[in-house]
Amino acid sequence: MTEPTTKTQPNIAFIGAGNMGGAILRGLVKQGYPASSLMATGRDLAGLELLAKETGVGTTTDNQQATAWADLVVLGVKPQVMQAVCLDLTQTVQTTKPLLLSIAAGITSDTLLSWLGGKLPLVRSMPNTPSLLGAGVAGLYATPEVSQQQRAWVEQITQAVGQAYWVEKEQQLDAVTAVSGSGPAYYFLFTEALAAAGEKLGLSPELALNLAKATAAGAGKMLLESQDEPAELRRKVTSPGGTTEQAIHTLIEKGLPELVELAAQAAASRAVELAEELKDC
Repeated sequence: MTEPTTKTQPNIAFIGAGNMGGAILRGLVKQGYPASSLMATGRDLAGLELLAKETGVGTTTDNQQATAWADLVVLGVKPQVMQAVCLDLTQTVQTTKPLLLSIAAGITSDTLLSWLGGKLPLVRSMPNTPSLLGAGVAGLYATPEVSQQQRAWVEQITQAVGQAYWVEKEQQLDAVTAVSGSGPAYYFLFTEALAAAGEKLGLSPELALNLAKATAAGAGKMLLESQDEPAELRRKVTSPGGTTEQAIHTLIEKGLPELVELAAQAAASRAVELAEELKDC
């Protein structure tokens, strides 16, 4: 049996190195993580060959081989095939007892552990798509078997593509899904709507979209880098009697805050439903 908790740089196997898993792996390599301590699996031989060429990491089509070698196993396959992958790895993980990190949306720790043979250290991560650009954010939940050293491993992995925040209760990941997991799409929709409004006000489609995109990016940068809360930032750009005040008043009067709350509640409810649906996928 491996004894992972004494290592500061564990051997990490990515079971499925698609968009998200591949982004995390590349982020680790970019930060200087030794390629010799990383391995990726997949069914796409051409994709694995390209990944190996780009990063220098080991690759294989044998999930059991990679898992047996690893101190930490990242489960990055699609939710619909996760059960089959986990059942195939049950004997291996029950022998070697690696830390497991699931980045698959919607599958609870109880479901994963039932497929993997029972009690194991497991962390669920809910990342979002900006992780593909190194600007992501993820919510993390750990089962009681996860040690402090293993938590540090997970933070290192997750922070290779953005920020990471722990939640105390697994159910809170549904809220994380509603806020940051699905959240990028909300901002994309608002940017679409703002660009469309600019067109109706007489701007060319290209100029309206460029202005809306740049404004979204600039506002996001201010939110991240300023010490002020969002409400204070808004106050500072809202002059009494000015144009911004009129726009903000209209958004609030028409129910934007309530609409956002309803949208987040709908996303969280759907996350719960998906967890039930994925139990037997």
